[in-house]
Amino acid sequence: MKKRFVAYYRVSTQRQGVSGLGLEAQQKAVLDFLNGNGWEMVVEFTEVESGKRSDRPELAAALKVCRKEKACLLIAKLDRLARNVHFISGLMESGVDFVAVDMPEANKLTVHIIAAMAEYEREMISTRTKAALAAAKERGVKLGNPRLEAARPAAWEANKARAQERAERVLPLIQGIRDSAGITSLAGIAEVLNLRGVPTPRGGKWYAASVRNVLARS
Repeated sequence: MKKRFVAYYRVSTQRQGVSGLGLEAQQKAVLDFLNGNGWEMVVEFTEVESGKRSDRPELAAALKVCRKEKACLLIAKLDRLARNVHFISGLMESGVDFVAVDMPEANKLTVHIIAAMAEYEREMISTRTKAALAAAKERGVKLGNPRLEAARPAAWEANKARAQERAERVLPLIQGIRDSAGITSLAGIAEVLNLRGVPTPRGGKWYAASVRNVLARS
């Protein structure tokens, strides 16, 4: 009987998921490992998520299929699952066998140790980065992007002007509802605007508060 596998790929950003950066390398590693002999690929799952999080719907779905089909979870690299000991431990206790292509001979103990070292490395990098930033701040180094800081007031004024312009365009509609329909309550005006399909200045649904904001701008 052919051994059955469920492949799980993870990329950290939406851009990687769309472009195939990182994803194609994982797929190639998995296929090279299987090499077309005596195996059956049941299904493949791809997750676009940060490695720091453990609530991954695609991984949960992959594990569910593994249990149902009595298949083995196959990944390209151990760090594609997580750099978190607790998460790896929970996975090992799920009752699903899994194999990492980059270390196929690893047993549960070695996998746990490697995960612990990866987590330790991540924490050390974070600690060193925070310490370096704190030291730079003490030396008087101004952190952040000065161009961004300088651009923020202008961007805020531009957004404010756009909101004012959109509010002025919708104000006659509100006045028309008041005059022709005799509806004066904020909630009633909001309901009519929603029924007419008129978007708010921010493009959303009308509420009493959003009508009040438009009137305040006038």
